Amino acid sequence: MNLFLHNIGDVYNNIVPIIRNDSLLKKPDTLFDYCLANPPFGTKSSMKFTNEEGEEDTEDMVYNRQDFWTTTSNKQLNFVQHIRSLLKTTGRAAVVLPDNVLFEGGAGEVVRKKLLQMTDLHTILRLPTGVFYKQGVKANVLFFDNKASSAIHQTKDIWIYDFRSGVHFTLKKNPLKEIDLDDFVKCYNPENRFNRVETYNKETNPNGRFRKFTYEEIMARDKTSLDISWIKSDDDENNYTLSELLEKIKEKSANIAAAVDELEKIIGEVEE
Repeated sequence: MNLFLHNIGDVYNNIVPIIRNDSLLKKPDTLFDYCLANPPFGTKSSMKFTNEEGEEDTEDMVYNRQDFWTTTSNKQLNFVQHIRSLLKTTGRAAVVLPDNVLFEGGAGEVVRKKLLQMTDLHTILRLPTGVFYKQGVKANVLFFDNKASSAIHQTKDIWIYDFRSGVHFTLKKNPLKEIDLDDFVKCYNPENRFNRVETYNKETNPNGRFRKFTYEEIMARDKTSLDISWIKSDDDENNYTLSELLEKIKEKSANIAAAVDELEKIIGEVEE
């Protein structure tokens, strides 16, 4: 619907370029040179059905695709795998993804390792809050180039641009503008990304926003986590609206509740 409202999808020669379907169901029939995507956020895919009591219920959806690296109900991880399957061996992708894709264990770790091994995951842009309609969303843009099968890992270095620490936008009073990304584009060096230069320096510029990490450094991290920050800054909460502060409180409460739930499970297993 959003595409049609922005005049993307007009009928041309009786062909509508938008396909209405569950794109995760099967391997695509067509491969592409480029994929720019902002998949739906939310940790799990689910479907609604009517249970035996005649009540509406939901059930987690798991996609069993032979071309996927792992089976999971996490929709972001499924979209990462699907997007990679869309690309030609020379294809390139830029995908907006939430933080959980960078640090989640289990299937998340499997997907990250496969991305590092089978694609050149060369750049991560850590986005600031206040750029999405939903308050407090923490997201990133992952840039990767697909590669042909190889016995060695395709990712050599990962460049991370921290545009989050000490940065805050609001949709109305302080919206993100194209000029705000000029420094990232300069650091990305689209003319020749192999000639990039770090702005981070441990001694002279520890708060430099552009920093390189080697494949070996990433693989040595717990769960191959790509959730990396190094800039020391105190977020000025006076710049947040009341609704944004409430969202931050909810987020922290949800994290605490999840930790307590996991702890209760562990205690229960020990007592058994």
